[in-house]
Amino acid sequence: MPAEAEVQTTSLKLIKTIKIGRYPRGIAITKDSKKAFVAEMGGNRIYVINLEDFTVSYIPIGSNPRAIVLSPDETRMYVTMNLSGRVASWDLTHNIAGKSVKTGARARSLAVSADGSTLFVVNFESDTMSSVRASNMKVLETIKVCNEPIGITYDVPTSNTWVACYKGQIKIYSNN
Repeated sequence: MPAEAEVQTTSLKLIKTIKIGRYPRGIAITKDSKKAFVAEMGGNRIYVINLEDFTVSYIPIGSNPRAIVLSPDETRMYVTMNLSGRVASWDLTHNIAGKSVKTGARARSLAVSADGSTLFVVNFESDTMSSVRASNMKVLETIKVCNEPIGITYDVPTSNTWVACYKGQIKIYSNN
């Protein structure tokens, strides 16, 4: 088993600074480290950064993108749209907008299941978590989770979904 490299913050070197509107938020990087996608909350686009030469292009995703996840095969990008409470999809292969769906008030963070079939979204002002079928962007279920859920992740080995609550709690949900 290879030894894990330790990252020493004192030895980190700044490589590049890239201007990303007023409120950069979600970041997703491809597995091959060739592209980064950055949400411009308060704006209406996703910055696409070529990590080989740091050139920048844009995806016109819509108003107030916040969090980003890529599908496991990296053919789709999913983005929460904070103000509208929607999750938007983008076909990265054909560079076109996909479907979107309203999940609740102030969609914040999102996660994707290991097989890419399901998205999990927390809705800050609705106090809920929604599961969304990725193939057709249909809400499968919405449940109350806590006051002001802010973060979410999907744990692949256990298939559990973890929700971070703004007031200092973590809730763990079994997907089995």
